[in-house]
Amino acid sequence: MRQNDAFTWYMEDDPELRSTVVAVAWLQTPPAWDDLVLRLERATRLVPSFRQRLVEVPGRLATPRWTTDAHFDLAWHLRRVDAPAPHGRDQVLELAALAAMSGFDRTRPLWEFTLVEGLEDGRAALIMKMHHSLTDGIGGVQLALALFDPHAEADAGHRGSDPLPVAPPGEQAGGHRLVLEALSDRATRLRDGALGAVRLAPGAALRAARHPLGAGADVVETARSIGRTVRPLPAALSPVMTQRGPGRVLHTITVGLDELKGAGALTGGTLNDSFMAAITGGLRRYHERHGATVEELTVTLPISIRKAGDAPGGNRITLQRLRVPLSLADPVHRMHAIGARCRAARTERSLAFTEAIAGALNFVPTAFVGSMLKHVDFLASDVTGFPDPIFLCGARVTDYSAFGPTIGAALNATLFSYNGSCCIGITVDTTAVPDHELLVECLAEGFTEVIAVTRREKVAVPC
Repeated sequence: MRQNDAFTWYMEDDPELRSTVVAVAWLQTPPAWDDLVLRLERATRLVPSFRQRLVEVPGRLATPRWTTDAHFDLAWHLRRVDAPAPHGRDQVLELAALAAMSGFDRTRPLWEFTLVEGLEDGRAALIMKMHHSLTDGIGGVQLALALFDPHAEADAGHRGSDPLPVAPPGEQAGGHRLVLEALSDRATRLRDGALGAVRLAPGAALRAARHPLGAGADVVETARSIGRTVRPLPAALSPVMTQRGPGRVLHTITVGLDELKGAGALTGGTLNDSFMAAITGGLRRYHERHGATVEELTVTLPISIRKAGDAPGGNRITLQRLRVPLSLADPVHRMHAIGARCRAARTERSLAFTEAIAGALNFVPTAFVGSMLKHVDFLASDVTGFPDPIFLCGARVTDYSAFGPTIGAALNATLFSYNGSCCIGITVDTTAVPDHELLVECLAEGFTEVIAVTRREKVAVPC
C-alpha cells in the first residue's frame, strides 16, 4: 500500500475523519438481480482490488498490505433492499448517508454495493460505497468500466456463454511472514529512493555550484511549501460552521455542464473555476443569512497526481489547503481570483514530496492529523465522469451522483459530470451545519448566479 493510501486508512481511528466515498447510479429500471450478481462476480475476478483486503503490519513497520481475501463472499458485498416509503429520491439519499456514516468490516474488502428497488415510476438505484484508499474519483471511473456498459445491448456479451475468469487465489498472511515482507518492501523502497537520489545528485550539485544563491532559495521555498501543506490550523475561518460531529446528510444539485463550463470559459478559466465560484457564492449567502460577514474560507482541494501508466483504481491524489475569497460579490471576479489560487496550489513544490509527507504523517497521532483537517471549512473536488449514457445490465443510468468524505470539514461538494450534466453531491456534517436545507438552497443560488454570467453582454475580467 502506498503511503498516501495508508494516510486515509489510518485516519479511520477518528470517525469524524472517515474516508468513505459513496456514489449513486440512478437507474431508469431495475436490473435483473441474477444478471447483476453475475456482473459483479465477473468484475471481482477481472479487477483484483475488488477481492483484496487490508492487513496491517505490526508496529507500522511498513504500510498495510493488500492481500487477496481467501474467504471472499460476494453476498457480503452486494445486497438488495426495497426503498422505504414514499419510495423517492430522498429515501435513497438517506440510505446512502447511512452507508457514508458507517465503517467497514476490516476483515473484508473495502466496498459494499446496495441495489435499491421499488422506487416511484418503477425506477431503481445502486448505492456504491468504497473506502478512499481503494480508489479516488478518477480511479473510480476507471473501475466503473468493469461494471457499466456504453450501450444497453452490450450487456449480452457479459451474460453470454463465455466462462467466468478464474478467481485469483486467496492469500494467508501470517504475522511472521508479514513482518519479513514488510521489512523487505521497506528496504526495496529505500534502495530505490537512494538510487534516485544518486542519479539526481550530480545535476543538483552542478546547478548549486553555478547558482548557489538560487539553489539556496529553492531549498527554502520547498521547505516553506511543505510547511504550508502540513501546518495545523488554529481555528476555522467560518464563525458559523465551527463544530464537528459524526452525523452526515446528503443532498444533490444538478446543472448543465455546458452552462457551467461556459461561465468559466468567459473568464479564461476552467470548469473548476466556475464550480468553485458557485460553491463560495453559496457559502457567502449562507453566512449572510446568519448575519456573518466572512472575507475568506479555507478549502481542502484534492489534486490528482495520477500518471498515464498508473494502474486503474488506487488513491492517486494529494490534499492541498488554501484560502479562497467569499467577499467578492461579482462571480466573474470571484472566478478569476479563485482560479489563480487553485492553479498556484497545483504547482506547490510539496506535491513532489507527497509520499514522503504522508509517510511522516502516518507515524504521528491521529489527533495531530485532526488538527490539520478539522478546522478546514469545506472540501471541493470535480471529477470528469461519463460523457455519454451508460447502462447497468441493460438498465439506463439516468443520473450519477458522487459524495466525497468531509474528512473533518463542514461539508464536501463533489462535481461529477455525466451525459451533459454536472451532478453535484453535497455531503454535510450535521453538527457543523444543522440547517443543511438552507445551506443547499444557498448553494443552488450560487450556481444560478454563476451560470447567469453567460447571459451578460460584456464580461470584464480583472487583470
